[in-house]
Amino acid sequence: MDLARQEVAAEAKARAAGVRRSGSLVRLGLMVVPVVFFAVFFAYPVVAIVRRGLLVGGVWQTGRIVDVLGEPDIRHVLWFTGWQALASTALTLLIALPGAYVFARLDFPGKQILRAVVTVPFVLPTVVVGTAFLALVGRGGLLDALWGVRLDTTVWAILAAHVFFNYAVVVRTVGGLWGQLDPRQEEAARMLGASRFTAWRTVTLPALGPAVAAAALMVFLFTFTSFGVVQILGGPGYSTLEVEIYRQTAQIFDLSTAAVLTLVQFAAVGLILAVHAWSVRRRESALRLVDAAHTARRPRGAAQWALLGAVAATVALLILLPLGVLVQRSLDAPGGYGFAYYRALGDADGGTFLVPPINAVWNSLEYALAATGIALVVGGLAAAALTRRAGRLVRGFDALLMLPLGVSAVTVGFGFLITLDKPPLDLRASWILVPLAQALVGVPFVVRTMLPVLRAVDGRLREAAAVLGASPLRAWREVDLPMVRRALLVAAGFAFAVSLGEFGATVFIARPDNPTLPVAVARLLGRAGDLNYGQAMALSTVLMIVCAAALLLLERMRPARASTGEF
Repeated sequence: MDLARQEVAAEAKARAAGVRRSGSLVRLGLMVVPVVFFAVFFAYPVVAIVRRGLLVGGVWQTGRIVDVLGEPDIRHVLWFTGWQALASTALTLLIALPGAYVFARLDFPGKQILRAVVTVPFVLPTVVVGTAFLALVGRGGLLDALWGVRLDTTVWAILAAHVFFNYAVVVRTVGGLWGQLDPRQEEAARMLGASRFTAWRTVTLPALGPAVAAAALMVFLFTFTSFGVVQILGGPGYSTLEVEIYRQTAQIFDLSTAAVLTLVQFAAVGLILAVHAWSVRRRESALRLVDAAHTARRPRGAAQWALLGAVAATVALLILLPLGVLVQRSLDAPGGYGFAYYRALGDADGGTFLVPPINAVWNSLEYALAATGIALVVGGLAAAALTRRAGRLVRGFDALLMLPLGVSAVTVGFGFLITLDKPPLDLRASWILVPLAQALVGVPFVVRTMLPVLRAVDGRLREAAAVLGASPLRAWREVDLPMVRRALLVAAGFAFAVSLGEFGATVFIARPDNPTLPVAVARLLGRAGDLNYGQAMALSTVLMIVCAAALLLLERMRPARASTGEF
């Protein structure tokens, strides 16, 4: 009898070992599609642009790098890019950290709605963010009308727009971890005689350090590569690397300078992502977390109520005011308030557009739906491959998936034009070109949304299903899918929202007779006249409403996350 049991146990152990080996092979198989997708539609266009700019007559023009970086105008661009990114990051942390505490530790009516409100700016297209602040501080804006103050071409408007855009990154990243820290640790320190501040400084702050660092690095990444906000608000005197790459590529046609700047940005982004990955791994391995639902309490005392009021006022001034002014400007027609600018979107003037601007709404929806489908397939396979933490190969693959968030979208878009023009990938005349570019931005959000939920699934359940004879596909369908269904819907919503607002690459590849909403807004703002300006505000308002509606739906579907390393 004992011998029979030993044989059964040995057989089960052998089958489990076989399952683990087959799991490794399945993981490598899952990586094939994402790797091929990124190789063809990301690495190939970027490398082609660099080669075309720096490879002349078969000889690499390495001396051109020194020449470009030595130019005073380029040094000014580099200085401003780094300076404004540091300033934007510091301001965002200063303003958003109180909000992170409020959402993590306090429970109050309307919390879910307020959380969705602070997240809306993050998924808004940068063109809309720039347009909203242009309506606030630009020509005829609120400050201009009240006090004669115009800030539309100053660094202050850019910094404020960046804080507006990245407020949710800090609130959700730091607040997500803060809400899962066991408050009893800080309470124990106070019982041992520590003051409230000392207990927070010695217990909570060290635990929050990696989350704050990760949030700061992400904010720095987004502001370092800022394009739409600076393009609209900055004017010729303020250019980031991304804006300068666009200017050198699309206006001056100096591909060698653009290639050098692309390499500089690529190196900086690679360093930022490496540090960010290290901070996330440190956070995942060093903390013991509890259910966030049990740590939030009703505000107690005047100080907590005052902090809640201050955060609500900050949200009203920083987020709701610019969006409200955007709506107001879209309704302020020459004949009085009304929908004149919205009705004008149905007319084609033959100048800015070959079709009525309203067509951009339907074009964007169609492109975003296609991009969402692509992002779900590629990102879903990538997230499944990354489910089990592994060695350097998998970590490198994870970093590869994040690169499109930081590498110049302008370079990718222009690279599409010069590389995807020959069989079997002659796609320049195909409608799929725009969704492919948009999907590159959507994939990281799919991975970051699905990965923590997939990692929360007990791997022994998959092994048990496999031991019982289930194929990998059936094991995924029976074990993983029921648990990640809501996360899949949230990932689809995020991919749809960011695809809808992609601008850097789309501005190159969107055809004049099929413009997207962000491209249409930028073109209207580039033309003089109140009608064009009003139509830009109207289109931006439409885009804002669509993104806000998607966010409210996402907030209702958002699953509890098992990891705090994701946005």
